[in-house]
Amino acid sequence: MFIDYLALMLLNVMAGYFLLACYVLAALDHADQTRWAPGFLMTGFVALAFGAVMSITWPLPGAYSAAYGGMSVLFGIIFLGAGLAMAKGWDLLPVAYYAFFAGWAAVLIGVRIIHLKLTLAPLLSGCGFILSGLGGVLAAPTLRYLKANRPFRAIAALVLVAAGVIWGTIAYAEYWHQMQQFGAWVPLLMRGAHGQP
Repeated sequence: MFIDYLALMLLNVMAGYFLLACYVLAALDHADQTRWAPGFLMTGFVALAFGAVMSITWPLPGAYSAAYGGMSVLFGIIFLGAGLAMAKGWDLLPVAYYAFFAGWAAVLIGVRIIHLKLTLAPLLSGCGFILSGLGGVLAAPTLRYLKANRPFRAIAALVLVAAGVIWGTIAYAEYWHQMQQFGAWVPLLMRGAHGQP
């Protein structure tokens, strides 16, 4: 039995994509971006911290630590960069350029997960990575050329919400499973106190 924190990471990603969808739909062209900074910074910090630990320690079997940990690091850096840019009044376009390349990596991982039938739900997980990646790939064109195009922004927000729903579905299912799987689990240091060998 191994213990991981993937559900926490995916719940954070879900919150980030819902936040980003609201931002794209309602505030992309507003003059005051500072009020959005805390949400992006919080999401980015959690994603970077746990993604970095996962990338270094590899708590998941096979290639999962690289896929989920690495993408969480990139997601975290993008959200931290966006939050900092919003707080300081900087241009978001450099962050979007970075997201473009990270997005293609997420699309590639999603395609490979589906192709290799990785995870318990390869189609769902693969689609989550692909939709997440499309959000990154389309960030720069949206900021540069399509900021005033409200229908396009609505479609982009729907893609982000779909990605968030997928990650939330997986995260909540994992939490449900963990409550059963670890209901009677006792940490190693406490086993003597509970009369367990």
